[in-house]
Amino acid sequence: MKQLLIALLACLPLMAMAQNTWELPQDQQQQADAKKATVSVKNKSIEDPKYLAGAVPEVDGRVVFTLDKDVPGMSADDIYQKVYDVMDAITKEDNQLETSKIAAVNKGEHTIAGRYKEWLVFQSNFISLDRTVFNYTLIAQSQDGHIHVTMERMSYAYEKDRTDIRTGMEARAEEWITDKMALNKKQTKLAKYSGKFRRKTIDRKDYIFGQICGALGLKY
Repeated sequence: MKQLLIALLACLPLMAMAQNTWELPQDQQQQADAKKATVSVKNKSIEDPKYLAGAVPEVDGRVVFTLDKDVPGMSADDIYQKVYDVMDAITKEDNQLETSKIAAVNKGEHTIAGRYKEWLVFQSNFISLDRTVFNYTLIAQSQDGHIHVTMERMSYAYEKDRTDIRTGMEARAEEWITDKMALNKKQTKLAKYSGKFRRKTIDRKDYIFGQICGALGLKY
């Protein structure tokens, strides 16, 4: 018996060479394949469509975000006052610089213009602070049962306050966050540098328009 066992062990290498197709049992193989597929999906970068093609509209060559909503049953005076309160409150937010203000009003035409200069923060932690100065104008026009707001004249001043680099960057939205400038050629991903400006600008626009809609009892 011992001699027979030794003979079988001696033949194992030859048997392995002849078969050469070791594999997992079917159920284990399926689990392994599923795990690989999951890792592949997790590693694939999928950008939120809200930041992709068409998310930054241009009007006559200028970047202009527009909120245009019906406000049933509300007078122009009431809409004007509620929107004024929101626009004024924005000037007092923690991220605002001292020049942010309601720049002009026309109560007779129910129009408000606000000019804002604020910090737009990309990343903030105990190691670093990445942010840009963001300039923009809000213009609100109220009518009986309707509100029209534009966010325009946007520009950025990035890293102008740093002393460890030669110069910072100044750019208008038209030069920096359009589809052409802030998306890849296939328009499936945000560009490496300008993409973060586009993302945060869209987020900021959504926040402001959302605040105005909320004050008017509307969904944004």
